Amino acid sequence: MGKGDRRSKRGKIWRGTHGKSRSKKNNSQRDHDKKEPR
Repeated sequence: MGKGDRRSKRGKIWRGTHGKSRSKKNNSQRDHDKKEPR
């Protein structure tokens, strides 16, 4: 558990990878950046 752990959500964010513990669909903050501004 921590930044070095590949299975934890923190570790996925730190590594910049996705998986079961950090799926791309559930991550709403990153989606806001990609959408067009109104």
